[in-house]
Amino acid sequence: MRNTMRDRTPLTPVPSSAAEDVEETKDRRGIQSIEVGGQLLLALGRTGKPMVLKELAREAGMPAAKAHPYLVSFARLGLIEQDPLTGRYELGPQLLQLGLVSLQRLDPVRIATKEIATLSTDTGHTVAIAVWGNMGPTIIRVEESSHALHVNLRTGTVMSLLNTATGLIFAAFLPPKAVEGMIKNEADRVGGLADPPSRKKVEALLAEVRCHGLARVAGAPIPGINAVSAPVFDHAGNIALAITAMGPSGVFDPDYDSPTAKVVVETANRISRLLGYNP
Repeated sequence: MRNTMRDRTPLTPVPSSAAEDVEETKDRRGIQSIEVGGQLLLALGRTGKPMVLKELAREAGMPAAKAHPYLVSFARLGLIEQDPLTGRYELGPQLLQLGLVSLQRLDPVRIATKEIATLSTDTGHTVAIAVWGNMGPTIIRVEESSHALHVNLRTGTVMSLLNTATGLIFAAFLPPKAVEGMIKNEADRVGGLADPPSRKKVEALLAEVRCHGLARVAGAPIPGINAVSAPVFDHAGNIALAITAMGPSGVFDPDYDSPTAKVVVETANRISRLLGYNP
């Protein structure tokens, strides 16, 4: 009798690493229905306005008949609510509560500190974080670069409102009444502006900063040092802090379209989004 056992191809054991990959893939697979329904919540958050069923379904990229059962379940959980008169859907109290809890846990300085470390490494320039203090724009973090900067910049340094990139950002994006008095007393506050610019020149300068979302200075207030600064906004659209990069004029390009300026703006925008800012 023929032995057929030796004709059979033995099964190749699965290496442990491959088995782990399969297990990891299973763990990361997720639940598709939750991801699909979640698009409705994201659509409501993205548009920021109440919407009827067809409009909301279209924004989420699905038929209205498919969207409706998800909305019913979300309403039972308090994640959305429907106006009984207009039939429009909007974010519900439970989802808003979750958002508030998340916002309360956000620390702008902690988030920005991580980002400027990467920014300094990528650009090779010194990067600082400034917040609005009792005396005006105040440096609270400094990430030194490999380029030696002969600048007396340290934690607690108060910046000029009109003579530094950092100060111009706050002057441009804070409510005018918050900075008017400090601009008038600029010379007494930080020195260096014995002959302040006219009101018309100041308004034009701040309008330029708002237009570009970026402030820049070249060789001022310290000769040979250039800088660019961008605003970081919180969830309410208020300026929370400024991100400023600076370096020697020979290697630091302060133009609005320079690679350094672009990455500073991108970093500030990324921090703003993490803080819940939605332009």
